[in-house]
Amino acid sequence: MPKVWVYTEMSPGGVHPSAFELLTKARSLADAVEAVALGPGASDAAAALGEYGARTVFAGDDPAYDECLAQPAAHALVRLIEEHRPDMVLFATTYESRDVAGRVQARTGSTLMSNATDVLALDRAQTQIFGGSTLVDVELAGPAPKLVLIRPKSFPAEPSGGTAEVVPVELEIPDELTRARRVERHVEAASGPKLEEAKVVIAGGRGLQDPANFALLDELASAIGDAAVGATRAVVDAGWVPYSHQVGQTGKTVKPDVYIAVGISGATQHIVGMKGAKRIVAINKDPDAPIFKLADLGVVGDALKVVPQLIEELKARRS
Repeated sequence: MPKVWVYTEMSPGGVHPSAFELLTKARSLADAVEAVALGPGASDAAAALGEYGARTVFAGDDPAYDECLAQPAAHALVRLIEEHRPDMVLFATTYESRDVAGRVQARTGSTLMSNATDVLALDRAQTQIFGGSTLVDVELAGPAPKLVLIRPKSFPAEPSGGTAEVVPVELEIPDELTRARRVERHVEAASGPKLEEAKVVIAGGRGLQDPANFALLDELASAIGDAAVGATRAVVDAGWVPYSHQVGQTGKTVKPDVYIAVGISGATQHIVGMKGAKRIVAINKDPDAPIFKLADLGVVGDALKVVPQLIEELKARRS
């Protein structure tokens, strides 16, 4: 019977939301869906993972999985693969999961595909190129398990109402795998909804002209409510806003109800991260900006004049 595993990334905040998306997809690929969760709280996470389709959760609560960088997790995952022989392992395309997946591939010699947007079968996956305008089917050859890194938000997370059996992972981790350790964890303070979860995302680009003008987007987000502020790679690279704001191929993928692109031309790398929005509104003074080809509503004008007027109108309607 085909068996698909989901590598579940754990953090101090609990299960990474991508695990529920991957479990939802895994249910369409195999009847035997299992999860591997490594880190403090892994056993407690089994109930939530079972609700999304995991029949078995291999849970390792050893603090070393959280305190050390990738090597203990990769070691444990390889040992579990050797023992239980899954046909495929799905990973989220995050920094930590990519690190683990790469190390597992080096140990197993399995096929590893990154940046997938869909899994069609146990031997075929799909990705997008040219800004998402072209779909490419990829054949997954080589020995099992096939290892696939999937972009977040590629699938909706849909619970199935099941329960999971917990199988404790009690492996001795060699000392040489615990030398690279985290010495500090910094959590950036944020207000409002998370960028990936917001119903409305307001993103700014070079058209804002100055980093101080991102305050306008914060004010607009506050006036709308339940909105988050994002940015293009260009302004992130320029140091205007933190990397956590970046939307695009090398940033976050968002699928809000409404995406408002302010002063964004519409480079393909940015479009990859936001084209799944239900409605797209673009504000740009260049009538030929590529973003208008994607927008449901386009406003040709100076963002620094249009946005303040929009804020005033929203406040007036609310009062």
